[in-house]
Amino acid sequence: MLSVQHVTKVYDGTVRALEDVTFDVSKGQFLAVIGLSGSGKSTLLRCINRLIDPTAGRIVFDGVDVTAANEAELRRIRRRIGMVFQHFNLVHRSSVLTNVLSGRLGYVNPALSIINRFPAEDVHKARLQLERVGLADKASNRADELSGGQQQRVGIARALMQDPDMILADEPVASLDPVLAHSIMQYLEQINHEDGVTVLCSLHFLDLVHRYANRAIALNQGRLVFDGPPDEIDDQRFKEIYGKEAERVG
Repeated sequence: MLSVQHVTKVYDGTVRALEDVTFDVSKGQFLAVIGLSGSGKSTLLRCINRLIDPTAGRIVFDGVDVTAANEAELRRIRRRIGMVFQHFNLVHRSSVLTNVLSGRLGYVNPALSIINRFPAEDVHKARLQLERVGLADKASNRADELSGGQQQRVGIARALMQDPDMILADEPVASLDPVLAHSIMQYLEQINHEDGVTVLCSLHFLDLVHRYANRAIALNQGRLVFDGPPDEIDDQRFKEIYGKEAERVG
């Protein structure tokens, strides 16, 4: 479904955020992307849907070369790839329902979307997605009236509005406490299992990786240093991923 081929990303001509990263992802996998802060996890996910452009290499999604796609082709590709952000990326002054409906922007007339006019079927669909993440009663609230965990659930509902084949979740629980983190991960797990949506999720904590992912890749200073089942991350692998001074927890 997804093929990342020798991808390198260099910022400002000197900072090598990714270095010759290659891996494939099959449909329906729940893949955790792990590594220290600054290891290249977010850069990798943002290269996949070309929120940023890789410096070298190719990314192929369902047979289409994302890296070579023109603007129109890229819009069509992005419709099928939902994105969940660490800091939620909501419009705070807008209602929860409007934020969820923004997931349909790739499908509706741009002129109508500017004035928040969406087809009735999209509004109905948005309410169903809010019900799915337990926020049906918050549809008319401003987004900034919600807790962090609730805002992330809005982000998930927004991603689901795209009818995605794949979701990229960029550190989706990094700003949440452990109880809320598991709640968000359970929604992603449900989407993966019940809807067959492929999930690529960057994470810090190995306990979450072991609990939810069926495969993990690890980055260290932009290089791929591990690719396999989470239970193969033994103490030696852990040191390779996180450094010799790291203490293993979970």
